[in-house]
Amino acid sequence: MISNQVLQNTLEGLKEISRNEFCVIDTDGKILASTSEMNISQMDVQAFVNSQAESQLVKGCQYFKVCDDYQLEYILAVHGDDEDTYMVGKLAAFQIQNLIVAYKERFDKDSFIKNLLLDNLLLVDIYNRAKKLHIDADVRRVVMILETQQEKDYNSIESVKNLFGGKGKDFITAVDERSIIIVKALEGEEGYEEMEKLANEILDTLDFGREADTHIAYGTIVHELKEVSRSYKEARMALDVGKIFFGEKDVIAYSSLGIGRLIYQLPIPLCKMFIKEIFDNKSPDDFDEETLITIDKFFENSLNVSETSRQLYIHRNTLVYRLDKLQKSTGLDLRVFEDAITFKIALMVVRYMKYMETLEY
Repeated sequence: MISNQVLQNTLEGLKEISRNEFCVIDTDGKILASTSEMNISQMDVQAFVNSQAESQLVKGCQYFKVCDDYQLEYILAVHGDDEDTYMVGKLAAFQIQNLIVAYKERFDKDSFIKNLLLDNLLLVDIYNRAKKLHIDADVRRVVMILETQQEKDYNSIESVKNLFGGKGKDFITAVDERSIIIVKALEGEEGYEEMEKLANEILDTLDFGREADTHIAYGTIVHELKEVSRSYKEARMALDVGKIFFGEKDVIAYSSLGIGRLIYQLPIPLCKMFIKEIFDNKSPDDFDEETLITIDKFFENSLNVSETSRQLYIHRNTLVYRLDKLQKSTGLDLRVFEDAITFKIALMVVRYMKYMETLEY
């Protein structure tokens, strides 16, 4: 239950305080963590495991049993045979026993939060289990998802937990190999502005990098525990929609997805029908790079011909010529607001269809 790294860190701390050498062994005699090379015999360990004794002096080492609900979990060995060593060993065994309890409770909470996020709990179970685990039900919360292309490991999750300082109302967990999920409890008047700052702080402080494949998304703020799964689904959608339409953004809020959220929920057959109506048998991919750059810059400048031509370093008449050429091939005049909106939506639909195609392979 407890990682070997945590056991090792605990033994190192105990050694620094007591000047004693420690070793933790599993019930099969395998050494899990140790502060030095100790003469541990697997035969001696097995004999102690099978004995009724709670502690025993064996070949210059004090052996102690560490149990979880009366079930033997570990054997603690301390080098030395005097009374002081025995007392230190008892204290160390007690410390490891408390670690087991703490990690077991944290595991129970982690399991509860995962099932809550994935909608695997009945409403009555949510509040009954929350009460037993001492989790407040009426707290404002928001779900954040940190996703990278690198598979997460134990240390990355612990780094996120350390950033939050072990606050009891915040939960950090994972439901797949590439995402770290943060269920953040809000204090006072904290809102979306604070969540945006926090998301950027997570990326900067933890040095996950500002790469194109690293994103953090968050859903809407909910007021009850039962609504946490909705915020999680929103954050998950924000990640997907962000990859399609806002690839340049590291932080994506569900509340800022705009029309991209609507397009994301369209069935593919309907999208294909729409594109065929707009472009006939053509596709925006058929346009040359110069035309695509012109279109993007024209939209960036709110259909302003003069400003677009200035930024493209071309004459105004050249831009007008390109727009006229585009109108002849598509039947849409981007200088007309209604046509511009239709064309913009069509481009977004094509981008969405491409993304969905990549998921099929």
